[in-house]
Amino acid sequence: MIWVLARRELQSLFLSPLAWSILAVIQFIMAYIFLYLLQTYIEAQPQLAMMESAPGVSEVVIGGMFQSTAFFLLLVIPLITMRVFSEERRSKTLPLLFSAPISMTEIVLGKFFGVLAFLAIMLGLLTLMPLSILVAGTIDFGMLASVLIGALLLLGAFASAGLFISTLTKQPIVAAVSTFGFLLFLWLIDIAASSVSVDGDASALSYLSLVRHFDAMAKGVFSSSDVIFYLLFITTFLVLSIRRLDNDRLQH
Repeated sequence: MIWVLARRELQSLFLSPLAWSILAVIQFIMAYIFLYLLQTYIEAQPQLAMMESAPGVSEVVIGGMFQSTAFFLLLVIPLITMRVFSEERRSKTLPLLFSAPISMTEIVLGKFFGVLAFLAIMLGLLTLMPLSILVAGTIDFGMLASVLIGALLLLGAFASAGLFISTLTKQPIVAAVSTFGFLLFLWLIDIAASSVSVDGDASALSYLSLVRHFDAMAKGVFSSSDVIFYLLFITTFLVLSIRRLDNDRLQH
């Protein structure tokens, strides 16, 4: 039943002109950034040739591109998740889901995987850009894999938080603004973490920063601790969403 709900959610996203607009805008913006980074790398070749450990095209272009992608998707994911539950609540179709012979866990996971599938498709389209470098050069496939896994986990974290906030209100705009504010706070917390340290090591605040965990993977440094952080983050907000809907179901 989870996959049936996920397919339904994915289909509803593609029936929305907003989703198509987001896909088009993100592709256009990231194509510009990709071409800019590629041109910068080509122009810097004389200087890079004199460096002993010069960064390659993968570090400069692929890493830089997906770090920019993460920031822009922080802006648009609230627009995707804002209607997942708040629209159901506003249109009074949520009680129909409650009366169906399915659990709250199946409903939440179905919605989540539907949104994640849409984001994975978006990520797949963006991946075609760095792969085009293979026409005239080579890329580090290990780093590309690390970046893609990190990006998918980061987007999953964004989506799970947006999903939970969507369960709290029946106004999609309120859900979008609240999600954006919360994600931006978690993104910028790294600035506060840089001024707080314990014995010279990264502080507890830095561990809560979404961007710090992704930055490491965007540089090709794949760490199980970063993966565990994102999985715990996603699980926490999915559980909160399930508990919120369970409370709503008891009131109907």
